[in-house]
Order: sequence, then structure tokens, then C-alpha cells
Amino acid sequence: MFSKTYLQFFIDLAANNNTAWFNEHRKTYEKEVKEPFTKFVAEMIKRIQQHEPEVQIKPGDAIMRINNDIRFSKDKTPYKLHMCANISEFGKRNLGYPGFFFQLSPENIQIYGGVYMVDNPMLLKIRQYMAGNLDALAQAYRHPDFMEKFGTIQGEQRKRLVPEFQAILHKEPLIANKQYYYGATLPAETITNPHLPDILMAYYLAGRGVNRFFQEAMK
Repeated sequence: MFSKTYLQFFIDLAANNNTAWFNEHRKTYEKEVKEPFTKFVAEMIKRIQQHEPEVQIKPGDAIMRINNDIRFSKDKTPYKLHMCANISEFGKRNLGYPGFFFQLSPENIQIYGGVYMVDNPMLLKIRQYMAGNLDALAQAYRHPDFMEKFGTIQGEQRKRLVPEFQAILHKEPLIANKQYYYGATLPAETITNPHLPDILMAYYLAGRGVNRFFQEAMK
């Protein structure tokens, strides 16, 4: 789906990250970056729907804009140096819901899943669900495929917990987490591999059990 021109476009953009250059090379962006990435996301959505029928979104619902939001950022460069998408029931509208996020850049492919952005009421709901389903959680993140591809669940931990959860801490340290995410990085040359959809689906399936656990917790 992707040619080497996809990678080269971002390499060149890194050295010329301004509106004038981007407009001058917009046709290349449309043909070699946006179009193949949209087709790729459509293919990934179709495959993921076989496991999550509730994921009834279009590529535009999942793909993030290439434009940087510079209003409140110290980085004033107008464009991102990658394309990324979040495939879930809610797509990019709700990045706090467990989905399948991937980012393709000339440096690498980054893959993430789980729960990263969550408010306190939802965090409490997740912890309560975890407390009642410790075995199911351990089974999900100790699955050999998950451990091989992602290692473990990550996230910052709170130093203080209410007694209800403090008593569980020795059984399951993850009860103290404020986030529950996992990730993996693949080399950039994987982007031009004709089997890229198969490769990413292997990572999706490896993380599916953990994602499903937290989806149930949040519902």
C-alpha cells in the first residue's frame, strides 16, 4: 500500500516544515501519503470489524489531522511528521476508550492500546471492575502473545489508595495505576512491507484480550 515516497515525503517535510512548502508539494501528499493511508485504515477497520462488529466507523472517523494544533504548544511547526489513526467504536472522538492506535513515520511504526486518558470517575469504575475480576485481568496481560509483543501494561501509579484498593495491592499492583496502556515499536521499513495489514493485525489480536477487559470495565 505504501511506497518509499511516503517515507521520503516526511523526511523532506521535516526539513521544510512550513505552509509554503507543504502547499507546493500538496499533490504528492494527497497521492503518496493521504490516499494510501486512508486505504490502509479502511482495510484495518474492515479486519477489526470481524472481531468488534460495533466498530462502525469510516477512515475519516479514525485518522488524525496532519496539522499540528499550535495554539497552546511551544512547538509552532504547522505539520506532524507522521500519519496516525485510532480505530475503536468511537474512533478519534474518544481517545480515552480502549482502541487500536497506530502511527506511521520515517522513524518507526508505533502501536498503542489500552487506557491512557481517563477521568477520576471512570478510573474509579475501572478499579472497581478490576477488584472483582483479578483473575481475568491477569489472564489477559499474561497471555503469551501479549507478553511477547507488548511486554506488560504500563501507566503512572498513585501513591495513595483508599483502603478498598490498598488491600488488593499485594495481589495486583496494577490497581494503583492511573493509566493502563501498552505499546510496541516496529522498524520504519515495515511500512512498505506488502504484508503490513497482516503484521498489524497480529499486534491487534495480541492486545485484544487486554482491550476487551478495559472496554468491559468502562461500560
